[in-house]
Amino acid sequence: MNYADSDNNYEYLNRITSPKDLDKVDDLAKLCAEIRHKILKVVSKNGGHLASNLGVTELTVALHKIFHEPEDKIIWDVSHQCYAHKMLTGRFNQIDTLRQENGISGFTNRKESQYDAFTEGHSSASISAALGLAYSKQIKKESGHVVAVIGDGALSGGLAYEGINNVGRLKRNFILVINDNKMSISKNVGAVARYLNAARIRPSYMKAKNALEKMLNKTPFGKKIKDVMKESKSAVKRVIYKDNMLSNMGFAYYGPVDGHNLDELQKAFATAKSLNKPVVVHVITEKGKGYKFAEKRPQNYHSVPAFDIATGEKNSKISGKTFSQEFGRAICELAEKNPKICAITAAMTEGTCLQEFRSNFKNRFFDVGIAEEHAVTFAGGLSAGGMIPVFAVYSTFLQRSYDQIMHDVAMQGLNMVLAVDRAGFVGEDGETHQGIFDVPFLNTIPGVKIFSPSYIGELAPMLKKCTESKGISVIRYPKGADAYKPAEFKYTGNDYDFYGEKDSNTLLITYGRIFSSVMAASERMKSIGKTSCVLKMNVIKPLNKELMSDVMKFDKIIFFEESVKSGSVSEKLGDMLIENGFGGKYQSVTAEDDFMSHATIKSQLKKCRLDTENIVRKLMFSI
Repeated sequence: MNYADSDNNYEYLNRITSPKDLDKVDDLAKLCAEIRHKILKVVSKNGGHLASNLGVTELTVALHKIFHEPEDKIIWDVSHQCYAHKMLTGRFNQIDTLRQENGISGFTNRKESQYDAFTEGHSSASISAALGLAYSKQIKKESGHVVAVIGDGALSGGLAYEGINNVGRLKRNFILVINDNKMSISKNVGAVARYLNAARIRPSYMKAKNALEKMLNKTPFGKKIKDVMKESKSAVKRVIYKDNMLSNMGFAYYGPVDGHNLDELQKAFATAKSLNKPVVVHVITEKGKGYKFAEKRPQNYHSVPAFDIATGEKNSKISGKTFSQEFGRAICELAEKNPKICAITAAMTEGTCLQEFRSNFKNRFFDVGIAEEHAVTFAGGLSAGGMIPVFAVYSTFLQRSYDQIMHDVAMQGLNMVLAVDRAGFVGEDGETHQGIFDVPFLNTIPGVKIFSPSYIGELAPMLKKCTESKGISVIRYPKGADAYKPAEFKYTGNDYDFYGEKDSNTLLITYGRIFSSVMAASERMKSIGKTSCVLKMNVIKPLNKELMSDVMKFDKIIFFEESVKSGSVSEKLGDMLIENGFGGKYQSVTAEDDFMSHATIKSQLKKCRLDTENIVRKLMFSI
């Protein structure tokens, strides 16, 4: 099938309006080929999560063939692999709008469809959520099965085991599907990865058990022998399969199953469905299946921008170095001079650009898996031992370690650096991934110092200051590359700097990437005779003691901030102005205290009136 073909050429896919229509499909393998074709076509145009979606095509079809949503519930962990699920649940006609503004989300979303049983976007949560749904069915005496689909990478997250620990008590059917592709975003690490790898190469316990039972059933004393073996927790099981952590926690175990064999998958899920207890189905899949470039380099095709299907090359490249790339370069430079500097990532080596650090400083590089809470407490331990830990993490994932930042590092006065990537709006990944909450929650923690570079050239000197500071130092930087830079800009190393007309009665305050937009708006207003002064904050916490006396001199102050309002720097500054008797007019323009859905970063900034045009409009009526 040619990628330029119309959707009308899909023999099966365009007929499916709900999972029930799978019963009318006489060639499921061809349907899977059509799904892969459509995924490639859409993601090559819109960007998105490619390799993971290609890898679960047969798994998704088999699940929807055996289970019947919405009576049955399927919870997808992280849920970035839900594209086939969306096409099979009545959204094929909308799939071209995937991740586009006003289109369907790239993740499951309860607001979007009755078939999305739970909104997901972060890792390791599916088991706990599915268990809650299972108990709600039990309490309400509702029929239906509950399935949690979790990847082997997500099993490195502690929340998964908190869920598993409680599932073992459930006295009804509960199905845990482990989608084992040996990958999260970066290659899987740690004991869980080794455990699953061992499971892949052992003979299947369930097959051996079934064969043994058939043999015993043919003998006169077979039943008695089976009863003795059951009471002793099956010595044969220990010999054949050694030990199984999940079965010891109350699960029946089935697998490993070929995740691209539809017959095997359907048999496994039908068997799991028939058991009146929690059961694990261990499925082996290949990330990127069916697309040679993604099969060869799955980590490069985890989340991709628009690309050329024929070559695998990105259609457009970011001009210039990104903030993430500069961080990767700068931390290596610092580590070369300081043997105490360590780098930590939570399964995001490539995403946070730590590949070079991993290669050059192997004994000081730690990929802890998808375990942000552990990463922070581990960093606290490194610090207590005299090292300087730098944890590179996306803003949205840092949220998961709030308690550890407060209790295990800040409260003890330990030193660490948080390199907060993807700060601010992130675009098409939408509400589960926006980086607009880290400033408010970090603002609540005593002793934290936050640096905010507006340009790539500021990142390295700020990062150096972080590694030399006491306590928790944070450097937060946005996705992508530099924006417009005013001619007069020069980084001074100060906590804050003034630009523009310093004798104006109007002060514009901002930090981070939107400094460019504020300066552009200020210059445009100057061209029509309306002047303003711009205050660029390089350190946004704590507020410099001299700052208050400097800003109190102005009659009008407007703070533009790429953050939710509650707990923001602008809110804190506003409180301080009131406390100090400020008699002028103070306003702030921020994101709403809400969750921002998927769109381009440009559109998200525009919606929040933080783009140049909207700032100009604001100044027209304020200066």
